[in-house]
Amino acid sequence: MKRRLLETLQFVLTTGLMLIASSNVFGESLVSLANPLQGTDSVQDFSHGNLYPAIATPFPMNAWSAYTQPMPDSFYYQYQQTKFRGIRQTHQPSPWINEYAAFSFMPVTGELRVNDRDRASDFSHEQEQARPSYYQVYLQTHDATIEVTPTPRCASFKVTYGDSVGEDRPAYIVLDAFRGGSSVQILPDRKTVIGTVRNNSGGVPSNFANYFIVKFDQAFESHGTWTPDNIAEGQNEATGDHVGAYFQFNTSTSHEVTYQVASSFISHEQAEQNMRSEIGTDDFDTVLAKADAAWNEHLARITIEGGSHEQRRTFYSAMYRTMLFPHQFYEIDSAGTKKYYSPYDGKIHEGVMYTDSGLWDTFRALHPLLNLIAPETNAEILQGLLNAYNESGWLPAWASPGHRDCMIGNHAFSLFADAWVKGIRDFDAEAALKAIVHDANNEGPIRTIGRQGCDFYRELGYIPSSEISEATAKTLEFAYDDYCASVLARGLGEDEIADRFAADSTKWRNVLDTETGFVRGRNKDGSWAEHFSPDEWGGPFTEGSSWHWTWSVFHDIDGLIEALGGRDAFAKRLDSVFNAPPTVRTGSYGGLIHEMTEMIALNMGQYAHGNQPIQHMIYLYVHAGQPWKTQYHARQVMDRLYDSSPRGLCGDEDNGQTSAWYVFSALGLYPVTPGDTTYIMGSPLFERATVQLSNDKTFTVEAIENSHENVYVQSATLNGEPLDRAWLTHDEIVSGGTLRLQMSDVPNKMWASSPESRPAH
Repeated sequence: MKRRLLETLQFVLTTGLMLIASSNVFGESLVSLANPLQGTDSVQDFSHGNLYPAIATPFPMNAWSAYTQPMPDSFYYQYQQTKFRGIRQTHQPSPWINEYAAFSFMPVTGELRVNDRDRASDFSHEQEQARPSYYQVYLQTHDATIEVTPTPRCASFKVTYGDSVGEDRPAYIVLDAFRGGSSVQILPDRKTVIGTVRNNSGGVPSNFANYFIVKFDQAFESHGTWTPDNIAEGQNEATGDHVGAYFQFNTSTSHEVTYQVASSFISHEQAEQNMRSEIGTDDFDTVLAKADAAWNEHLARITIEGGSHEQRRTFYSAMYRTMLFPHQFYEIDSAGTKKYYSPYDGKIHEGVMYTDSGLWDTFRALHPLLNLIAPETNAEILQGLLNAYNESGWLPAWASPGHRDCMIGNHAFSLFADAWVKGIRDFDAEAALKAIVHDANNEGPIRTIGRQGCDFYRELGYIPSSEISEATAKTLEFAYDDYCASVLARGLGEDEIADRFAADSTKWRNVLDTETGFVRGRNKDGSWAEHFSPDEWGGPFTEGSSWHWTWSVFHDIDGLIEALGGRDAFAKRLDSVFNAPPTVRTGSYGGLIHEMTEMIALNMGQYAHGNQPIQHMIYLYVHAGQPWKTQYHARQVMDRLYDSSPRGLCGDEDNGQTSAWYVFSALGLYPVTPGDTTYIMGSPLFERATVQLSNDKTFTVEAIENSHENVYVQSATLNGEPLDRAWLTHDEIVSGGTLRLQMSDVPNKMWASSPESRPAH
């Protein structure tokens, strides 16, 4: 007992110190600044983030979320709705990818209602609280409050019934194991239920399952199982396409019920182990304190000073979103060994696995951010990619939890190269290169793994749009990925392989029409596709038009500048993106898709920040010798397109990418070319931002006289020395020090504008 008391006291003291360390100069706990409801006011036709309020720990296996829409709607939390249907365990990385392994809990009072359409309750956002570590809502229909706080693989719940609940108004908790294959087994003498769910949206072996255990602190007054057509009072087991369970509680002694939930993709025994190791004897408040501490430690890796309260909330809401994906997919057994069920071969392996991430989105800024502030996590992610290759024969491109047929490119190549050049070597680089060579030269069983059209790419130097959809976009992305492959091969001393990939990385030139100044679709016979219009979406492009894709030459920006007529002409072309009207031709889509609608609504010309292909374009002004335009436009986007509200994003957030853009831009830096060590400088949002590096050093960006109007850099020093360039290297940052910028409301067109000041690419 004394030992337990000492352990508790030590934890409280440690947590208290962490809370102090993770509070900014305004005394605000960082976790309290992050808003999980940001970006949740979305519908299928117009996205303000397409997010749900994910209650989780950093890089969890599971998250928990309220849901307002009946199953199987993948847009399941919509802020404007007034009906609440439960809190579900969720793994959904995107509503376009959909859910897997989900189940939910819902308090119900009075008449027992089990289907999520029947049991729904009215609720109000005024009676809803959310932060990354905690969610609470009062359910008006049932006079009950439900709360949840997470661990990586478990959660603790608390339900409090109101005074109206009693003998004449029974209190229930309904467990819904959802459609798609489920089972429940109730053990009333142990106040426990054991369940299995198999619901998924594809990309898994036939033996895929999520095994969960629920342990209550109170005995059941009554219990039973249910299907959508029947309630079986007193029944202890049920198996079928869609089953659930319910539990009635006696509120005469207590109106509060708590319960703990653990799950596993390995077995029920492993779920028990997860509960022992992650919750043990902790009560609800202790689980919450530990979740708060975990978030405060991660969020404190970047601390900020200055700015408004709303800007601080927006920044830490973005930081929180950059630490949700990819999900851990491994567990730790009783001997402390990391193990995972493979969603690729259906077997149990030792090691690590991550999933639920689209690399087409996240290679751009999310993974470079992790390389800066969470390199140990990104190294594990890379080893997980190699484990996926070992078990499936292909590197993932979009995993959830296995290979999914979505998006384009071989951007695992980018992740390996970016980590390598930034000194992160805790992965098998030789195995990575072997996998890269394989995937670059073979078509996969689905379009998104390997290279669709690789024979055309090899023989013609491009993928013909007359033969394969999204061909020009694929050519551009494959050329960049070949650059990344060459970087890793060169680093490993494989010069012959590096030379071959470096030569292939120039193939972007084969889809650039220098007469029009745009990338275009090209036919198999070498002719340009007819009826070209730069604002036509689809066809040879992915989720965009030539206005967006022409800039997707991350690795050879100097070559692109030359091909478009030199620095002055290039800068004018960049200007034209903002000056052009926000018109769209629906092309092969046949109608407006939400990305088109969102670009039109932004009214920033052809700049479509709500989707990924053009998000780096603002920073290309630095390469053109006009860094003041980068400064202006970066601030415009941060100020106009981001806030912490449910409408606080301008398109799909996409696994942390759009948030990572904001985090980097608020620092005044952006990694235009992952796989290279250069960060392009923009306009920092805060007076001071300090990055806590993994080597125990810090890097600080100070913006003197910064304000809403003072967006322009007048001069700069790095560690006290004058700096006449608008870029830094990774080594300069991780060596620690201070970048000090003098800000003004008038651009200094001389600073960092000479040809000698331009970045390397």
